[in-house]
Amino acid sequence: MSMGAEGVEVIHELFGRAGIDITPLVEEIIVSVLIFALSIIAGWVVYNIFERYFKRWAEKTKTKLDDEILKNIKKPVYFFVILAGAYYGLEFLTALNPYSSELTLIFTLAEILLVTFVITRIVNVIIAWYAEKRAKQRMSEHILFVLKRIINVLIFILAFLVILDVAGIDITGIAVGLGVGGIAIAFALQNVLSDVFSAFSIYFDKPFEIGDFIIVGKYSGTVKKIGMKSTRVQLLQGEELVLSNRELTSTSIRNFKKMKKRRIVFHFGVTYGTPSKKLEKIPDMVKKIVNSQELAEVDRVHFTEFGDFSLNFEVVFYMKKGDYVLYRDTQQQINFAIKGAFEKEGIEMAFPTQTIFLNK
Repeated sequence: MSMGAEGVEVIHELFGRAGIDITPLVEEIIVSVLIFALSIIAGWVVYNIFERYFKRWAEKTKTKLDDEILKNIKKPVYFFVILAGAYYGLEFLTALNPYSSELTLIFTLAEILLVTFVITRIVNVIIAWYAEKRAKQRMSEHILFVLKRIINVLIFILAFLVILDVAGIDITGIAVGLGVGGIAIAFALQNVLSDVFSAFSIYFDKPFEIGDFIIVGKYSGTVKKIGMKSTRVQLLQGEELVLSNRELTSTSIRNFKKMKKRRIVFHFGVTYGTPSKKLEKIPDMVKKIVNSQELAEVDRVHFTEFGDFSLNFEVVFYMKKGDYVLYRDTQQQINFAIKGAFEKEGIEMAFPTQTIFLNK
């Protein structure tokens, strides 16, 4: 309390020069009020620094994350400065000396709660920013809501343990109890927790998203909903398939929505009676037909084998888009064009035939 004694002496000297006789208690109250008033002014200065300088700096950045963080912490910082001023102001009151340890504990607990509040606000802002950033991917908002709640609960539990420790309560037993209880709950709910953690894995790793066409084992369909425990897929036949998230993260998934280019291979055959000169024309004819399609790019066309009843050709081309319907439309146009070109050139498409020779 040396600072309190010095402050009282300064106040006593000032009032003594003015010819005013005041008691020591009044002097202490005046000093305490002045310190509290100065803390309010200091808090106002800090608030304005955040409002004028930090806010302008944040507005110049590309992201709105820093703007939201500053918006949510400037008032708590202001109250923190006032809280500190109130604590140091009360220190000057000698009448409260017997209760100094209790006052210290109260203000420490208030600071811990204020810091906890600030941390939870920052966490909520970051999660809300991430959700807005990923809004176009139409991921489940329920997953982010649960994640936010889990993080907030962990923060509050940690703050509770810190408060108990500051209050002088041995938290060893509580920590052990929480650990044992957590393990017991985890064993009891291991299947549910496995699905929940798999949901977070799907959300952040994004092997597929809502609207993607996927194949899982023998099932194929469009993802309609990604929940905390399961994912719903609309199958091609029309029914809805519900798959556990744990099953989806432990199996192979073919995601056709992620495909930027599609590689297509198809075959056709012509009859053995086709002259060699016409056979030699076929690769160039097919290449021109494929390249004439807007979304198709030919890779190769080869006369590959002498089949049982036909001379077989193999065609490989790429679709510049992965859309399945566009691929089928393009393949259809190619097939029509090949059939028309062959009819024009007098090239006969092969079909299964058998010739039987009888020995007389």
